[in-house]
Amino acid sequence: MNSKEKFIRYAEILRDWNSRMNLVARGTLDDIENRHFADSAQLADVLPTGVHVIDFGSGAGFPGVVLAILGWHVTCIESIGKKVSFLNELKTKLELENLTIYHGRVEDFLPGFLNKNAKKAGDFVITARAFASLVKILDYVRGINCRLFLLKGREIESEIADAKKKYRFDYELTPSKTGDGFVISVRFGL
Repeated sequence: MNSKEKFIRYAEILRDWNSRMNLVARGTLDDIENRHFADSAQLADVLPTGVHVIDFGSGAGFPGVVLAILGWHVTCIESIGKKVSFLNELKTKLELENLTIYHGRVEDFLPGFLNKNAKKAGDFVITARAFASLVKILDYVRGINCRLFLLKGREIESEIADAKKKYRFDYELTPSKTGDGFVISVRFGL
């Protein structure tokens, strides 16, 4: 199955599951390709190649599963069991050997991942979409040298201002290609 076929199948599975549980807003189901797939895929333009992607709060698989379809090795972290079941079905049905699903909380995952894999800052990146505020995400990665690539909304300037009160970090904002939000690339602890 090529990537185009995987995205078609992904949309079918998402529509089916969304009829039984709320994975995405129903109003976005008519435009899955732009609202979810293209929005997530725009990270491919800024992500370094050859890194492991850790996706916080993967939910319906955005952006983690999209990036796995595009070729990155991805670990999706999700704490809600029903969403984990959905992600596992995507992994199986889309034949994504480069996708790992972690059922648990971000704060429980990171220490074990870093210790077990002896990862360095250049070996992995963190992604998230509609997960938490910037300051909350930085709270999770405090003490870790890392790069973050986050899909954020219009209020990113206020999130940056709040985070700057607590943390020192470098960032770059890129306007979203699919809406009125932004991609923020953050260098933290480097």
